[in-house]
Amino acid sequence: MNSRLKPVVAAVLLALAALPAGAADRTLGEVEVKGTPQAKPQSRLRDEIIATESVSEADIRKTNAATLNEAIDNNPGVSVQTECSICNVRNVTLNNLPGRFTTIMIDGVPIFSSVSSAYGLDMIGVNGVERIDISRGAGASLIAPEALAGAVNIVSKRPAAPETVLQLQGGEMGYKRIDGFLARPFAGGAFTASFNANHHDSQDDNGNGVGEYTGYKRYLGGLGLFLDDVGGFRLRGRLDLVDEKRGGGALGNDYASIKDNLGGNPFDWRQGAGGSPDRAGWIRPDGDFAAAVADGQNPVQLADGRVLLPYDSGRGGFSEIIYTKRQQAIVSGERALAGGGKLKLAFGYAHHDQDSFYEGDTYLAKQDQHYSEVSLQQPFGATLLTVGLNYRYEDLKSHGRLADGTRVNGLDNYVYKTPGVFLQAYRAFFDDHLEVNASLRYDDHNVFGGISSPRINALWHHTHEINSRFALGKGFRAPTSFFEQDHGILATTRIDRRIDKPEKSDNASYTFSYAGDRDALVVSANYNKITNYALLDSGASDPLSGDPITLFTQSAHPVTVKGIDATYTRRFSQALEGTLGAEAFSYRFNPGDLSFARPRHRVYLRADYDAGPWDLLARATWTGPMDLARFYDYANNPRYNLDGTRKRDKSPGYWTVDVNGRYRFDKTTSLVVGVNNLFDYRQTKVEDFLWVDGAGNIDVTHFWAPNRGRQFYAGVRFDL
Repeated sequence: MNSRLKPVVAAVLLALAALPAGAADRTLGEVEVKGTPQAKPQSRLRDEIIATESVSEADIRKTNAATLNEAIDNNPGVSVQTECSICNVRNVTLNNLPGRFTTIMIDGVPIFSSVSSAYGLDMIGVNGVERIDISRGAGASLIAPEALAGAVNIVSKRPAAPETVLQLQGGEMGYKRIDGFLARPFAGGAFTASFNANHHDSQDDNGNGVGEYTGYKRYLGGLGLFLDDVGGFRLRGRLDLVDEKRGGGALGNDYASIKDNLGGNPFDWRQGAGGSPDRAGWIRPDGDFAAAVADGQNPVQLADGRVLLPYDSGRGGFSEIIYTKRQQAIVSGERALAGGGKLKLAFGYAHHDQDSFYEGDTYLAKQDQHYSEVSLQQPFGATLLTVGLNYRYEDLKSHGRLADGTRVNGLDNYVYKTPGVFLQAYRAFFDDHLEVNASLRYDDHNVFGGISSPRINALWHHTHEINSRFALGKGFRAPTSFFEQDHGILATTRIDRRIDKPEKSDNASYTFSYAGDRDALVVSANYNKITNYALLDSGASDPLSGDPITLFTQSAHPVTVKGIDATYTRRFSQALEGTLGAEAFSYRFNPGDLSFARPRHRVYLRADYDAGPWDLLARATWTGPMDLARFYDYANNPRYNLDGTRKRDKSPGYWTVDVNGRYRFDKTTSLVVGVNNLFDYRQTKVEDFLWVDGAGNIDVTHFWAPNRGRQFYAGVRFDL
């Protein structure tokens, strides 16, 4: 037997052996004690001690979401941040903290890493999902201390009735989508099967030949099994399969020919806001012709004295193509014990393959992840105790080759093994007006040693309709690879890891909620302070050979993000409901540490109309200006357009609007129509995602607004 699994297996066997007779006639709830799992009317906030917002199955259907990212985006305190205009790496950000601090779980099992989530969050389908729970704050999940910003848990739907769904959609930009879902209960359980095929063309809105929105062909398949009594356990399991090919940069999906084309200039660099004066290349902003010659940039002196750097690397030299395959299995079981006790077991496994091409460099990675958990919950008088242990295993093995043929095997290899033990106590006081749980985790990380993560949560019931929630906690995260902050191979020969401490977070939050018959209000305030913040410097050189290397270091300055957000919902009539939300954040960080620009303010508007055969949703989001100069550290690393002019110091505020409608012809057939980004707001209308530094080195990471314009779609749904 594998030595790393022996402690978990031994604990499981001991727990099973200790079960008293007759214990199988009860069911086990969640490990974390949170109260009645039902939302208040018109409120997304669940009736739990930890402030947990839920996106329901109905919400997912209303927004026409196909993936996790689409389902949870555009909510106060929650957003999906794109981090590359060519390959469209996306991360879920909670409280505007970096996406690597958000832990993604499926049925309570954390099974995603920085590598698998870089593109993988677009590959988490939502067919057969009952709800998506979002808990913000360090330590919000008892089993996932690395969730420094919070956790997102996808809860599979246990079908109670037969269900067959087929949905076909198509739209602009080559959008094609097929969804299938089958659910069948049987005596003692149920099973489900799901399928999603989703195609989209790459999109170039400013005409320079470089796409801003990545094209992809994505296939998702899943099986679910629910068994009510297996040796007294209530089991649920699921298998997920993913196969995706995406390509950005040069347009088209002839990926083999794109990779082979590494000479000449197929692009027109004149196009778009701030475009170059010459289609052949872009301007070197510092105007140093001699330095450009020394740098091997083959410069051309223009008549006006500016220095042009011709591009000569073909379609492949400005393209990123990623093939992803993933297999994932999760099983969890719960069993009630005599005296009100409960036992939970959980296991997860994922294998992730990435075959990628980054502007002439190749990078291939394989990763395995394992997760095992056993926990026991037992009342002792008025106190309910939960004790458990889990074991997390994560590795990464990679090899690759730079465009010049240099091999870079094992560039970012690592193996993390983390056994952990946790204890939680829950008790109610003052005639159940006050509910408190306090927890402590201890993890023994094979690289960073022993780490403790305490947390306390309190829920005060002012009245039946009004509640206050307080939380105070700590968490830690072990930095892994460059996918946390960048992606691809970075044209580097090695990564020099100078990290000796885990990233740590101190978090405090307060949430006020009111849920009445017609109105609901939720107001949240959050404080997050991250120390030992991991950083990546891809511009370093080996002191002996002069070869490019990447430094993986930690900031001496903490990153602090404070925010407040509010959501008010009003039911105007049986058919019409409206929601107003807003958020405000402040940031304290060393310029350049907190990657990618973030707004201080956002406003959210939503209207739901359901009457007769009609089901309509309209959403509008206002994103406030962003301090680009500070986030992108212009003082030390100024950014320029392709014509040599400086990038904007501050982005403008803007609105985006999405509208979705469904019309039911009968019980089985519905028409689906909608439009994303109705008013066609795009960053490229104002400023390109492309940027160059003073020496003319180009990059694709200047973000502050949408990278895809207006898109109409339509389809039909069959509920058979």
